[in-house]
Amino acid sequence: MNLTDFSQRFESLVVKALLFMMAIVVILSAVELGYILIKDIVTPPMLILEIDELLEIFGMFMLVLIGLELFESIQVYHKDRIIRVEVVVMVAIIAVSRKVIILDYKSLSSLTFLELGVGILSLGLTYLLIRARRFPFIKPWFKTPIRQKARSEVDSPEKV
Repeated sequence: MNLTDFSQRFESLVVKALLFMMAIVVILSAVELGYILIKDIVTPPMLILEIDELLEIFGMFMLVLIGLELFESIQVYHKDRIIRVEVVVMVAIIAVSRKVIILDYKSLSSLTFLELGVGILSLGLTYLLIRARRFPFIKPWFKTPIRQKARSEVDSPEKV
């Protein structure tokens, strides 16, 4: 067994372990979300949720979504051996959205709101540019020279 085979097997083992652990984390966070939701509903006053309870529940929902997105990005990496920047930016957007939902607005300064707004705007613009494929530092996978050559050979095979 050469070093390349060992490296690939080791990487595959680590990625599979990460997938397994991420699945456990997502399942446990979903179970905890269900527990918190049921607990908040059955405690007096029944079927009425306070604002802080709602914020906690919404934060947990976002946390489960973040876990699912991370799970998906690990799966894509395991299958294709690529890290999709779009998914990473989407996870960051979800994480910032979660933070916005659970923030205590009364104790924050206006500068903190400005910083948060700039961060959200930057992430949104980054996602928009990636989706539009106009980001100057990222070439879409189908437009790389090697792929274009391979694609042109498939589209117009040489006649013998």
